[in-house]
Amino acid sequence: MSYGPGSMRNLLRLLIVASLLLAGTGHAQLRTLPAAAKRATVGDRPHALPHVELNGKVVRLAPGGVIYDQNNRTLVHGALPPGADVAFTTDMHGDIARIYILTPQEQTQLDQRR
Repeated sequence: MSYGPGSMRNLLRLLIVASLLLAGTGHAQLRTLPAAAKRATVGDRPHALPHVELNGKVVRLAPGGVIYDQNNRTLVHGALPPGADVAFTTDMHGDIARIYILTPQEQTQLDQRR
């Protein structure tokens, strides 16, 4: 089966359009913070795992607890920046299940919720 120059051009155009559409979707993804998330500030002193300091109180990070940076990448406990503005959720035992380091836009959104 042979393809003419016109069909190859159409295929190339289709591939270019598909590439542009796919490239735009990855950049436009925004995370949604849980509605039940509470706001806190990370303490200035590091604590041994599984403890973190939020709003001056030392709390326990749940087994399987996850810390997300502003780009929604996961961080290890030791990489949690002191003084960071965060949102967090707790599990059924009251341990910290998720910590989200907030972007300036998320800080503004949470301030408007109050």
